Amino acid sequence: MRLSDLQHKDVINISDGKLVGNIIDVIINSLNGNMEKLVIEKNRFFVSLFSNKNEIEIKWEQIEKIGEDVILVRVDL
Repeated sequence: MRLSDLQHKDVINISDGKLVGNIIDVIINSLNGNMEKLVIEKNRFFVSLFSNKNEIEIKWEQIEKIGEDVILVRVDL
């Protein structure tokens, strides 16, 4: 699977069923080459008035399933 394939999928939080956002980048471990985190551009509903960060990082371990159209993650936002 390519990064461009992942970028077309919606990221859904299975804790509450809400859209987290879309993948804009990945963080790769420079020592072993493994993908460590997905960088997600937050859905406009998740952008807080108290936070100026428009992106979050999802650890690889937080990914529950990568489906045909969505990526299911478990995060506490």
